[in-house]
Amino acid sequence: MTVEKSLIQKTAIEIVDLLRTQQVTPIELLEILEYRINDVDGQVNALPTKCFDRARLHADRLMELPIEERGLLAGLPIVIKDLTPVSGVLFTSGSILFENNIAQESDILVERIEARGGIVYAKSNTPEFGAGGNTFNDIFGATLNPWNLTKSVAGSSGGSAAALASGTAWLAHGSDLGGSLRNPASFCGVVGLRPTPGRVSTGPKVLPFQNLGVQGPMARNVADTALFFDAMTGSTPAEPLSLTSPECSFLTASQTRKKPSKVAFSSSLGFMPVDKEVRDICSKAALNFEKQGIIVEEAHPNLENVIKTFWTLRSNLFATTMGAMAHQNPDKLKPELLDNIEAGFNISAQELMDAEVSRGQIYKSMVKFFEEYDLLLAPATIVPPFPIEQRYVESCAGQNFNNYVDWLGIAFPATLASCPALSLPAGFTTLGLPVGLQIIGPHQGEADLLSAAQILEDQIGKNLTPIHPREVPQTD
Repeated sequence: MTVEKSLIQKTAIEIVDLLRTQQVTPIELLEILEYRINDVDGQVNALPTKCFDRARLHADRLMELPIEERGLLAGLPIVIKDLTPVSGVLFTSGSILFENNIAQESDILVERIEARGGIVYAKSNTPEFGAGGNTFNDIFGATLNPWNLTKSVAGSSGGSAAALASGTAWLAHGSDLGGSLRNPASFCGVVGLRPTPGRVSTGPKVLPFQNLGVQGPMARNVADTALFFDAMTGSTPAEPLSLTSPECSFLTASQTRKKPSKVAFSSSLGFMPVDKEVRDICSKAALNFEKQGIIVEEAHPNLENVIKTFWTLRSNLFATTMGAMAHQNPDKLKPELLDNIEAGFNISAQELMDAEVSRGQIYKSMVKFFEEYDLLLAPATIVPPFPIEQRYVESCAGQNFNNYVDWLGIAFPATLASCPALSLPAGFTTLGLPVGLQIIGPHQGEADLLSAAQILEDQIGKNLTPIHPREVPQTD
């Protein structure tokens, strides 16, 4: 296929421009993606579920419309994570309990993206029910890191991140409870944005007022991420905490490159051990703001009890949403997930009350911090990509972790404080593995966050993605 390489390498914004000027059709893009998936995804296993027939029918319907009526994405093919239903498509949530489940209806978010010109052609791999920072399950197996096929892509949006890095997607959807957009973005050298809760409406939900978990965009660069974010945002009566889209698009906001006055960097946020190489890479990346005359100071808010608070609230959520299923099918859930659910049933009323109070204190601490600083920067993950056989990180810098999620703790403050947070490619280790810098903004501060991230990306430079999957990383 003569045009495959050049179009795969283009940004999502460039592809949308080609669609709007009718230099390429959605059908041609689907053919290119199918070719690319056949070429590389056998090594990576990012997109185990494909729905090209459905996608072509959607493309045909879209192409009957005048070009100005084809929506923001204009027919751009996109990926949906396999925790979110797409009508008529296999919907497993990474669990053998649902290995033959076909979704009868699409999530509200999928309907919104499709109404705005996105065409779903694949579902991305995820750990079982999105639980854990390593993407593997008993149906599809593990997703491997394109930068080094012996390494993990983190989780739980690992399939989406790997698809972007390996060129089988221009835009990919993900979700984030404890860093599930940010961690895979860091490990795969792409951008992942966890929005403010309510910014991206989803549903219908069992717990419509739950706001720890959110859904959001992933892309290879900041501008593409902002474009996809615009296609996702909007309110709906089905989600009581949903927010209306702002008058100014997030893509426009990102490209204004509005400078923050003063930002804070913390290598640990005051409570996490961090690999020295990761710490140094992130510190160097953060200091690029100084080249723009922006003050960078070492600081972090008071974040006491973050790990305990997050574990308590997460366990309570898991017990509420998956408890009955776990008790009926204990042999069909992975042990870490069972332990997490059981921990939820063992939480006392006092512990749950303490966790809610602690979350409030963390939120107030972050609000006060953002009165002085425009942004808070920290590593997106505390380690570089680890061996795929390792189920999770058990220790770092001499500190052991109590369970399978504690190693992800540097992502928890943004979750608990309902802050938007983005992972931006910051550099590479000496072994050629990607490292991401986490940029956290105040509640509903996505516009300024994306603008600042664009400034930093301009300074650091974009990663040369997509790449062909590698058995051994390149270090030159």
